[in-house]
Amino acid sequence: MNIREEAHKMKLSSPVLAATSANLRNGALLAAAKALEENKDEIFAANRIDLENAEKNGISGAVIKRLKFDEGKLQSVIEGLHQLAELPDPIGKVQIMRELDEGLVMKRVSCPIGVIGVIFEARPDALVQISSLCIKSGNCAILKGGKETAETNRKLFSVIYKSVTEAGLPEGCLLQAELHNEIDELLRCDRDVDLLIPRGSNRFVRYIMDNTKIPVMGHADGICHIYADKDCDFEKAIPVIVDAKCQYTAACNAVETLLVNREIAGAFLPKVKAALDSAGVKIRGTEEVSKIIPCEIMGEDDFATEYLELVISIKLVADVQEACEHINRFGSHHTDSILTENDETAAYFMQMVDSAGVYRNISTRFADGFRYGFGAEVGISTGKIHARGPVGLEGLMTYKYMISGEGHIVGDYAEGRKAFHFKDLM
Repeated sequence: MNIREEAHKMKLSSPVLAATSANLRNGALLAAAKALEENKDEIFAANRIDLENAEKNGISGAVIKRLKFDEGKLQSVIEGLHQLAELPDPIGKVQIMRELDEGLVMKRVSCPIGVIGVIFEARPDALVQISSLCIKSGNCAILKGGKETAETNRKLFSVIYKSVTEAGLPEGCLLQAELHNEIDELLRCDRDVDLLIPRGSNRFVRYIMDNTKIPVMGHADGICHIYADKDCDFEKAIPVIVDAKCQYTAACNAVETLLVNREIAGAFLPKVKAALDSAGVKIRGTEEVSKIIPCEIMGEDDFATEYLELVISIKLVADVQEACEHINRFGSHHTDSILTENDETAAYFMQMVDSAGVYRNISTRFADGFRYGFGAEVGISTGKIHARGPVGLEGLMTYKYMISGEGHIVGDYAEGRKAFHFKDLM
C-alpha cells in the first residue's frame, strides 16, 4: 500500500465525510457497536495470538495487560460507542454570528480538521476509541497501532470499517497502516494529512515532531503526582493513592510520585507503605523517607521517571508551595492531584500546578475521555495550543468563517462610502 496515494484519496474524501448528517454518522457508530459484539469470538481469537506472541518475546506483565482485549474491554468500548452516538453533533455549530454592515453577515462555524493520522501504542481498545471519535467528528483517520497487537488491530479495523461503510460512510473515511516503514511515509504527507497525534514514549513522540512538517498534537510522558497535604484525611487518601498506582499500572495517568507533607510523614507513611505492600508495589524514596519506612533510596534526578509498573517514588516536602514547584519541574504536565481537606491549600495547588488535569481528593486515573463524558478520547494532550487534556470531539474540530453579502466591495469602505457597524446577532 502506498500511504501517500491513499492519504491523497482521503483528502478528497474528507469534505464528503464532513458533509454527512449526524444521523448517518451516529448510525454508523451503532452499527460498529453491534458488529463488534457479533464478531467478538474472532476478535478474542486474534487477541490470543497477539498475547501468545508477546509472551514468547518476553514482554512484561504490565504491558501484557495493555495488550489484552477481553470481554470487559469489549463492553467498555461498546458502551463508549453508544455514549458517543448520543452526544450532540459537533459539526456546523455557529460560534459567532455578526452583521458587519447591512446585508453583510459573518458566521464562524465548527468543522472537522480533515485528515488525521494517529500513531498509537499497542492497546486494542485505543483503535476503537480513536476511529469512533474521528467518525463522530467527521474526520478521516489513518490508524497505525503497535505491532504487538497486529492481529487484534487488523480484526477490529476490519469489523469497524465494514460496518461503517455499509452504514453509508464514504470508503475513504478510515485507513489502517500496518508496516513500520509506513510511519515514515505518513510523516511526508504534509499536503494531505492535517494533523498527527502520536501516542507513545517521549523518544518516539520527539522523533515524530522532528521528522514531519505536519502539525503534531499529543503527549509523551505521563509522570503524574499525588501530594498528600498535612490536612489530608488518611482514610480517604490512602485508597486514592493505591487506586492511582494500581488500578491500571501501565496507563499514562497512573501516579508515579507521591509527595508527602513532612508534618504528617511519621504517621502517614507507615500506613501508605502497608497499603502499597499489600498491592505489591515497590517503594523508592529519598534518604529522608528511608528513615521512616524501608525503601530503595533514590536520587533527585530519578523523579523524572515514568515507571508504568508497580513502583512508586516518594518524597517529603515542607508545604504545598514546594509540592507545586516539584511537580512543575519533574512532571509531564499530564495529571496531578492533591489530597487535602483545606480549601485554601487546594485552591493554591489547582492554580499553581501547570498540568492539563489538576485534581483534588481523587485518583489521577480519572484523566480519561470516557470518564469525562466525551465518549472516548483520541489521546491526551499536554500542550496548550488548540487542545489540552483528554482530546475528545471538541479537540478534533476547527472552524471556518463564512461571510455572505450582496455585492459588497472593500473599496466602498476604504474610500468612506460605507462604514462597518459590527452588530452581534447571536
